Amino acid sequence: MPAARRVLTGAFLGVFAAALTAAPAMAQTPAPPKRVVTTFTILADMAQNVAGTAVLVDSLTRPGAEIHDYEPTPLDVVRAQAADLVMWNGLGLERWFERFFQRLQNVPQVLLSEGVVPIPVADGPYRDNPNPHAWMSPSDATIYVENIRKALTRIDPANAATFAANAAAYSAQLRAVGDRARTRLSAIPAERRWLVTCEGAFPYLIRDMGMREAYLWAMNADNEGTPRQVRALIDTVRRNRIPVVFCETTVSDRAIRQVARDTGARFGGALYVDSVSPPDGPAPTFLKAMEYNAETILRGFGMAGQAAR
Repeated sequence: MPAARRVLTGAFLGVFAAALTAAPAMAQTPAPPKRVVTTFTILADMAQNVAGTAVLVDSLTRPGAEIHDYEPTPLDVVRAQAADLVMWNGLGLERWFERFFQRLQNVPQVLLSEGVVPIPVADGPYRDNPNPHAWMSPSDATIYVENIRKALTRIDPANAATFAANAAAYSAQLRAVGDRARTRLSAIPAERRWLVTCEGAFPYLIRDMGMREAYLWAMNADNEGTPRQVRALIDTVRRNRIPVVFCETTVSDRAIRQVARDTGARFGGALYVDSVSPPDGPAPTFLKAMEYNAETILRGFGMAGQAAR
């Protein structure tokens, strides 16, 4: 074989061999990211902060939805069935969830309130049951974050370091927001430091903030804002000379406004509890919701804009 032909043949074989060697690598495609579904938007935002870009997170309910008695749709079942993990709060919050989860096949689930020390409901039809709103406490919210980190690591161990770093950073942000709120709210005179709301959704928060609470109803139930509830709260507000009352964004404020009219208290606005706001609203994330709530409470007491000491 002439020398020139041998050189060309050798070069061709070398290129061919290199192509064969590279072919398996070229054929490989990255695995699609894991998918997580949560029962409501607060949990979805918390999970996304831990997941970063490594995992896709979605909420079954939309911003502004009432969580306690939500009615899942067939599309919700489809979305959850396609997920690698479903996250829920528990403590009796999502009364619909266990029935919903029975309609899914081979989808794992994780209870994010695991490890929280429950505060019992003080009165009403759910008396002595755990109050489910534990995420409203900045300190208990970090328990949720750790449960999210563990759950994500189980379904996607390759990104464990990412989840750990994100969880640490996010927990630090939650603690900082809680510390600022506690410092600012402590400026309200102790005898007036009451948080009066429609639903008793704030016992974990008021424990952290050194406040006292009063409300129309203890938990979302069939009878909300009844004449008896309104009369009892009017008596509490008058007796303690409470200057301002609030409600929550996911329930009607009609009854609490009546309390304000009959006592001379101000209506201070609506607080975010079970949901973040739409993206163009004032509280599109859980951190923003916590900051918005603290500022709304301070504004209601005539202390908005006061710098932390």
